[in-house]
Amino acid sequence: MGSQAKNVQSKDVQGLTYFDMLIPLLERLHGEKCGRDKASNRELFFDKHCMLVLLYMFNPTVTSLRAIAQASELEKVQKKLGRRRTSLGSLSEASRVFDAEPLKEIIQELGEQASPISKDARLSQIDQTITLIDGSIVSALPSIMQASLLKRTEGCERVQWRLHTHFEVDRYVPTRIDVTPNGGGQYDERAVAEKTIEKDRLYVMDRGYAKFTLFNAIVKAESSYVCRLRDNTVYEVVQNRELSEAAIATDVLSDQIVSLGKSSKNSDKPDHEIRLIQIQCTPHKNRTGAKAKGSTAPNSDGDLRIATNLLDV
Repeated sequence: MGSQAKNVQSKDVQGLTYFDMLIPLLERLHGEKCGRDKASNRELFFDKHCMLVLLYMFNPTVTSLRAIAQASELEKVQKKLGRRRTSLGSLSEASRVFDAEPLKEIIQELGEQASPISKDARLSQIDQTITLIDGSIVSALPSIMQASLLKRTEGCERVQWRLHTHFEVDRYVPTRIDVTPNGGGQYDERAVAEKTIEKDRLYVMDRGYAKFTLFNAIVKAESSYVCRLRDNTVYEVVQNRELSEAAIATDVLSDQIVSLGKSSKNSDKPDHEIRLIQIQCTPHKNRTGAKAKGSTAPNSDGDLRIATNLLDV
């Protein structure tokens, strides 16, 4: 058996200064789900529950519901949150009672307060909002929030979610995160991305998003994309574009208009011109045991292939 986790101490708790900005926003959640509290004896309200969860997020030493309950006993935490200690039972119940939907409006308000940082001068030709898309898998021990319920009902050792995230480069904030189970079909990265495309954005994506129907959906929405392609991508060269000295100096190997999807059925083929830029990079081969557990990332042959519908940048 492993050693018992030590109690959370006051010196371990960080990030409470952020609560000065968050408390006024979260106060509107105070009455959420109180209608079911006929006896008026609720101890933990939604706004305080959110702050305790954020306390967990800000502090690596707070690793479980029990540790959150311990942290709520600390004087400086109680002073900031304006409440007495929270019991383990109340925290366990909260994951079943409170719905995260009302938080979306608050998160959006916070995002809108973020001002653009200074833009890289090399991106001056891009007049669309540069948005990175990625779908990261998050594994959690079943001692935290909703995962504890899944542990009891499914008997799994760990619970995995996929966080489909849109991240604005200029403002350096995530503007959308869709949480789904980790799986294919409707939960596939590309399927979720296709449902969330907006107008006037430049979507930057890794090779897991390389799908012609997604490319078509982005162009149809009057947006653009830059996407890495897999090393084994098959294509035909339609036009070789001349490389500038600056491009050659930064290891650009070729700049071409290409035809992709020759073997695909018509409905799945690209419906627009595609530019393929190839850049020399360091080859990489995953060694046995070197990949992160669960990773399916392929090797790299030293040729970075980037597809885009931006023909004039």
